Amino acid sequence: MPRPLRRHARRLAVLLGLILSGCVPPGGVARLPPPPWPVPQGAGPAFTPIRYDQMPGWNADHTGDALLTFLASCAQMATNPTQALGGGGEAAALGGTAAQWTSVCAAAHAVAPNDDTAARAFFEANLQPYGVSADGSAAGLFTAYYEPEVAGSRIPDATYKYPLYRRPPGLVPGAVLPPRAAIESGALRGKRLELLWLADPVDVFFLQVQGAGRVRLPDGHIVRVTYDGQNGRPYVPIGRVLVDWHEMALDQVSMQSIRAWLTAHPDRATELMDQNTSYVFFRELDDYGADMGPPGTLGAPLTPMRSIAVDKSFVPLGAPVWIDTKDSLDGKPIQRLMAAQDLGGAIRGPVRADIFFGWGADAEAHAGKMRQQGTEVVLLPKR
Repeated sequence: MPRPLRRHARRLAVLLGLILSGCVPPGGVARLPPPPWPVPQGAGPAFTPIRYDQMPGWNADHTGDALLTFLASCAQMATNPTQALGGGGEAAALGGTAAQWTSVCAAAHAVAPNDDTAARAFFEANLQPYGVSADGSAAGLFTAYYEPEVAGSRIPDATYKYPLYRRPPGLVPGAVLPPRAAIESGALRGKRLELLWLADPVDVFFLQVQGAGRVRLPDGHIVRVTYDGQNGRPYVPIGRVLVDWHEMALDQVSMQSIRAWLTAHPDRATELMDQNTSYVFFRELDDYGADMGPPGTLGAPLTPMRSIAVDKSFVPLGAPVWIDTKDSLDGKPIQRLMAAQDLGGAIRGPVRADIFFGWGADAEAHAGKMRQQGTEVVLLPKR
């Protein structure tokens, strides 16, 4: 969201990071070997200058695709050169404002599109890679999110009776509205805030978890919706609640296992979902093609497997970020250059990212399982 921080608040419901509460249990994720760069010891985050040849897989990535995603970031940064992008320490000093990316973005526009060799040369000439670590470790947690598609209608009937609500008038940051249970029980009924109606209350819940989605109407038309506010109540990860209830072990928690539990326990499903007091409001997206992802915090449409949500206390929005991890579903390596274009309430720490997997059944299958250790390298303008 460039204006106001829509996606930041929206991603209070960031998929797996929130569902899993962002922690890595002992033995829950395979440990990584040390990265091929020196990791400073001591407390706190560190950004260590490294070489591109210390980034495993760098020469095999389709950097032309990464460049297109970076150019989408440039387009947003150009709209407000004084915009604060975040970052900490070295990252803030070198790339914490949009103006610091102006010359790099100008150089990017001169690169031939979809030319991996030219794009790789551009990144190497203009950006310095920094290996990111914290408290003497370069290992961090990588989760994922996606854009779901659900069945819905513009009018309620016997099938479509669970509303997606618009943002209430006058809702401002810091305002506190009724919790989820009260809203689901009718606290907003009669206020003409219904945007769409869904067939399944679990779809409503997970659409709020993702913060954006595609609603297929009975005539086949697709309506795009995205985050437009939140009730000011804290997000409670219901996966963690299921662990507390002794319904499953932490290493069994995934989006798929949570949905399966809700389906198998209809008598307790509402009780579980109501444990999460946070409630998300939506707006309809106009002029967004089917091949475009929803807008991230920066304002750029998210690109599957090229856009990530980060903690901007450490990593500036807009910065290219090299991710080295693997897919939890099929075990394949994920070594590619992405762009920090989104934020998330559960994305906390310097080596922490949520990867946008896209939309559709395949994206759902992979994103719902994604929870891996990995390393990251932030690319910042050279001094």
